Formats: sequence, C-alpha cells, structure tokens
Amino acid sequence: MLLFEKAMLDINMLPQPNDVTCGPTSLQAVYQFYGDNISLSQVISQVKQLKSGGTLAVNLGNHALKRGYEATIYTYNLQIFDPSWFNGEEEVDLVNKLAMQCHYKPQRKIRFASSAYQKFLRLGGKIKFQDLTPDLIKSYLFQNQPILTGLSATYLYQSPREIGDFKIEYDDLRGLPTGHFVVVSGITPDENIVSIADPLKNNPLANGHYYEVDIHRLINSIMLGMVTYDANLLIIRPKQ
Repeated sequence: MLLFEKAMLDINMLPQPNDVTCGPTSLQAVYQFYGDNISLSQVISQVKQLKSGGTLAVNLGNHALKRGYEATIYTYNLQIFDPSWFNGEEEVDLVNKLAMQCHYKPQRKIRFASSAYQKFLRLGGKIKFQDLTPDLIKSYLFQNQPILTGLSATYLYQSPREIGDFKIEYDDLRGLPTGHFVVVSGITPDENIVSIADPLKNNPLANGHYYEVDIHRLINSIMLGMVTYDANLLIIRPKQ
C-alpha cells in the first residue's frame, strides 16, 4: 500500500546563481517537476524582488498564478496575518484586512508583503492557517506535489547568523537570522525524516543539492522563518 512506501519526488534542482535567488531557483525546480521547461533566468527576471535582495513566497505564488497554476500558501507569519482572521465562523475578507492593516503599520516590508498578498488573493490564490504537522507535509508528498517552503536557514543549517544582503558572510556576533527557500521532496513512512532539494549547492548540510533532515528540525525551521517574513508552505500545481 502507498502509505507504507517512502514518498520521493524527482526534483531537478539547479544551483542558485547568487545568494539572493534561492526562491526563483526553487520555483523553477517545481515548474520542471510538472514538465514546464521555463528557464531559470526567465523565472529570476520575472519574480518580484525585495530592495534588499531575495523575495517572498507570495511573489513566487503570484508568478505561478499568472503562469496558469493553482497556488495555496499555508502561512505561519504572525507579522502579516492575525489568527482571528481564520478561526471565526464567518469568512473574513482578507484583502480588506491586509489593506486596513497598512494604515496602522507603516513598516516598508509589511506594506510590501501586504500588497503582494492582496494581489495573490485577487489572482485566485488561497491562504490557509493550519497547524504544521508531519501529516500535512505527508499529505501533499503522497499526492505527488512538492512543497516549496520559506524557512530559517540559520536554524535549518544550525549555522552562524549572517551579514550582508547580496554577498553573505557568516558572523556569529554581527550576523542576523537568514531566510531561505527549499523544496521538500520526500518523507519516510515513519514520518521522521524528510528529503530536501536545496538550491544552495555548497550548503552546510551536504555536498550537493539533496539531503535528509529530521522532520522536527524542518518544522522548527519553517516556524522560525517568521523572523524573516518567511514561515510558509507554498503549494503550486497545474489547474485540474
């Protein structure tokens, strides 16, 4: 039976060209998994970036939606989303909430993210707020759907914090936590180990793009991604 087999998806991950293109590189790998042969350079040029470098998962989702995919984001970012928007009996107008929030929070990154999420919703994307569990991760992998996730590289790698925007250096004293994008591509039947396809080829966990980590480290890394406006799962798939 399928439930007793290891879920392992064939992800062809290219090396990210520089320190700030992990998101588009992960997205291009997911596109290739679905037989969409768009080039990495094209994805990088089309995905909206932050002024400080890098991007947000919602911008990757917007690119997928405009390309004709379905896109769902599971968010754990309490800097942008309030839990009460999801746990009431009546459906909340998230576009309106995000717009109103910007009147009270002038921070540039909050406004940038809120605007991108409004666009995501208008394009037909879905946002969910649900406990992050091994079962949730497994459910998508056993449907042959890779999971693109924004997380804390600092926690995932257990590495020193980093300084620099476009040229990254490790510095345990001056450094700050760093976000990253990877693709979750497999899970063992006991749900203890997950397989990762990482666009950073020379990463601290492996000599290459592919390695395995304990699922609890992955989950903690995703949740701690809130520090860098990550903390999400992005599920994209061709429209049925």
